[in-house]
Amino acid sequence: MTAFDLDTALFTSAQARAIDRRAIDGLGIPGFELMTRAAAAAFAMLRRRWPGLRRLRVVCGTGNNGGDGYLVARDALANGLAVDVVALGPPRSVDANSARAAFEALGGTVLPLSAWPGLPPADVVVDAIFGTGFDRAPEGEGREAIEAINASGLPVFALDVPSGLSADTGASPGVAVRAAATATFIVHKRGLHTHRAELAGEVELQPLDLPRDVLEAPDAWLMVASSLPPRPKDSHKGSNGHVLAIGGDHGTGGAIRMAAEAALRAGAGLVSVATHEENVLAMNAARPELMARAVNGPQALQPMLDRASVVALGPGLGQGAWGHALWTTALDMDLPTVLDADGLNLLHAERRSLPAKAVLTPHPGEAGRLLGIETAAVQADRFATARELARRYRAVVVLKGNGSLVASPDGDVSVCPWGNPGMASGGMGDTLTGVIAGLLGQGCDPYRAACLGVALHARAADVAARAGERGLLAGDLLDPLRRLVNGLDS
Repeated sequence: MTAFDLDTALFTSAQARAIDRRAIDGLGIPGFELMTRAAAAAFAMLRRRWPGLRRLRVVCGTGNNGGDGYLVARDALANGLAVDVVALGPPRSVDANSARAAFEALGGTVLPLSAWPGLPPADVVVDAIFGTGFDRAPEGEGREAIEAINASGLPVFALDVPSGLSADTGASPGVAVRAAATATFIVHKRGLHTHRAELAGEVELQPLDLPRDVLEAPDAWLMVASSLPPRPKDSHKGSNGHVLAIGGDHGTGGAIRMAAEAALRAGAGLVSVATHEENVLAMNAARPELMARAVNGPQALQPMLDRASVVALGPGLGQGAWGHALWTTALDMDLPTVLDADGLNLLHAERRSLPAKAVLTPHPGEAGRLLGIETAAVQADRFATARELARRYRAVVVLKGNGSLVASPDGDVSVCPWGNPGMASGGMGDTLTGVIAGLLGQGCDPYRAACLGVALHARAADVAARAGERGLLAGDLLDPLRRLVNGLDS
């Protein structure tokens, strides 16, 4: 198998179970031995994160995740900690039953959930209720246990996956544990890195010393921090791309200006703006480096398209006759194109072929419209949605949101590990459109431009958010973006 970095490789729960099975059947490692390794690694992480820990509460389910919990409790007892174990029922597997017996052999006592209110205060709660295979809304005692954990106000340490969070999709169809940290075993699960992934807190991979030959090709990848290489000394503006940003209907000139300025800050050599006449004066005064021109229809747009090498199409475009005419004319040119906002809404209304090099940047609502499904269905499986959009439109797709995904028509998916809630403000998507367009203009292929653009955009937002997430503006990203694209900031 081709070598890859376990820290960036993402797997489905089915893949994780298959890897477990190969370790047990192919290598002869007993399941109880894997459980013992997982507990030891988790307990070491627990002690590092909470060095003052004195009393531990462990909530165990009936499966092998509960077995991990019993062995963490055993290791805690062996190290002199006070431990309360609450179980939701007897273990259903041989290995989990052995784990419970090992805890009890050290003098540990297993209590029912009903005993929780009378237990002494603990320092940390360990969530060992459900494992990677659980993918539905918790019910019965499982739901009650999760609610009790969250209501306790105590820091929570989850084993493998926070209970109630899908290891595959990052969705939580019902109640879910909100963990401060999660020890995930053998491989990273892709659901811990998108959508409701904040429920996992700080995620740390515990590979459990398994050899590489039990692994398989990952389903997706985490993006890594990178920048563009230094430019040759004989570079000139014409060698770094000419981006044409098209949009800015009445009252929305700011959207296309933000996209255009972001393209400049991402390193495009030239950026022109085709917009309504009412936007030109203000744009030229505020950012004279942008070549803004009034465009009243396709005839006025065509000369600008003839000079451009990349198109950023959609921010503030509107869906009226003016926007539709410019949209059609631009797409007919078959230039590398980033399609966003009303550019996507027009595509929903009028399905058509796209340029050979196209990047679509929908938020979940736009993605749902393009596929004819509800937004909730998009969020229920963001990986499937991104892949289907890329396949159906034969374009690279950026599915925005927490843990933004970039999917290629061939099924490759990368996940962004950066970004923050401050990005939930107007104009962030417009700046992303411009960043990706600027990278396309500098020679990146669409998938590389989308991955690098999403990563730079999110990292710039994280730098800008050091002054606080609330009140973060899209324009605040431009200065850190310039440093990051040049590799000058970490």
